[in-house]
Amino acid sequence: MKNIKFFASALIMSTAFALSVAAQTSLVGLDGARVDIQGQRGKVVILAVGASWLPLSGKQADYTNSLAKKYSGRDVAIYFVATDSTNAKSKNFASNDDIKKFASTNKLNATVLRDGDGALTLKKFTIDQIPSFVILDKNGALVGQPFGGIDPNYDITVAISKAVDKIL
Repeated sequence: MKNIKFFASALIMSTAFALSVAAQTSLVGLDGARVDIQGQRGKVVILAVGASWLPLSGKQADYTNSLAKKYSGRDVAIYFVATDSTNAKSKNFASNDDIKKFASTNKLNATVLRDGDGALTLKKFTIDQIPSFVILDKNGALVGQPFGGIDPNYDITVAISKAVDKIL
C-alpha cells in the first residue's frame, strides 16, 4: 500500500511540474523585467537561444543583430535567451554582469533574457542543442522545428527569414 501511495504521489507531482513548465513562458531580462515570450499577441517572436560561454555564441549574436536590423519597425520581437547557469557552483555559471559584458562585446541589439540553466526554454521548445533559434507565430505557437547549431560558413538568417516572412 505504501508503494501505491508513493507512486501516486510521484505521478501527481510530476504531472503538476509538467503542467507548470508548459504554462510558464516568462523569462527575466537583465533589467529584472519579466517578459512573456509567448504572450506577445500580434508579433512574431524570434528567440536566439545560446550561452555566453559557447564559442559560436558570438556568431549567433551577429545573426541576431542581422535579424533585428532586417525586422526593425515590423511586428517582430527578437530576444537573446542566455541559458548560462545562475547557480554559482555550476561550471556554466554566468552572472548578469557576465551576460551584460557578452552582450556589449558582441554589440547585441536584442533584449537579453535569462533562463537559469535552459530548463524552461530547452524543454518548452524541444531544443536539443545550443546555439539555436526558435520562431513563434503571432499567437505564441512554435513554428516548425528549432534551427539548431550554427555553421560559421552558412548564413542561417536566410532560412530563418524565409520562415518569418511566411507568417508575417
